[in-house]
Amino acid sequence: MADGGAVRAEADAGGSAVYWAPGSQILWRYRENGGARFHIARPVTVVRDDSELLAVWMAPGTECVKPVLADGTPVHVEPLESRYTKPRSVIRDRWFGTGVLKLARPGEPWSVWLFWESGWQFKNWYVNLEEPLARWSGGVDSEDHFLDITVDRDRRWQWRDEDEFAQAQRDGLMDPQLARKVREAGHSAVRVIRAWGSPFSDGWQHWRPDPSWSVPSLPPDWDRTPAHLSS
Repeated sequence: MADGGAVRAEADAGGSAVYWAPGSQILWRYRENGGARFHIARPVTVVRDDSELLAVWMAPGTECVKPVLADGTPVHVEPLESRYTKPRSVIRDRWFGTGVLKLARPGEPWSVWLFWESGWQFKNWYVNLEEPLARWSGGVDSEDHFLDITVDRDRRWQWRDEDEFAQAQRDGLMDPQLARKVREAGHSAVRVIRAWGSPFSDGWQHWRPDPSWSVPSLPPDWDRTPAHLSS
């Protein structure tokens, strides 16, 4: 999954934008909050990529990078009061759940993830509030904003991780201005949900991956800095 190794297609007649072709393998990464290092990296396969939407598939068994505390303790096990202040490291692990379909529109401060139970029983949509994705030759980067929204099959929605959102502010990982922007982004997403707009109304829950796709590998330089930031 080297830079430029994915097959890509011209986005428009003028060639001013370049998009990945379906089947290309890229990285979907998140920077640590309050820092510059990447602490989440997930190899994914491109389902669709154009001026309106990036859709990617994270297959079961995909090797990923995830954060842990420096002593190896899983982050979610640590009490909330010290979860974001104790030293951290990262480990390689595998996504053992069912696959996840991720959808993101250019410039939008959230992505929408679709989850299934075994046997392709659709479970729910998950709105991950985050920085708009930044594209580079090997994939897309963002920073998670703690607050999330889940949407059930019957279209009922609820806020998620409000306790983590509040704790991140107390620990200085999010200033009041950013917190307001994140909450506003969440309300914008809720308006889309209530109106049952795209992508919720687009039938993605019926989508299935191409059986010929292989599970992408995690490259050894998964944390490399994009060229446009290293110059």
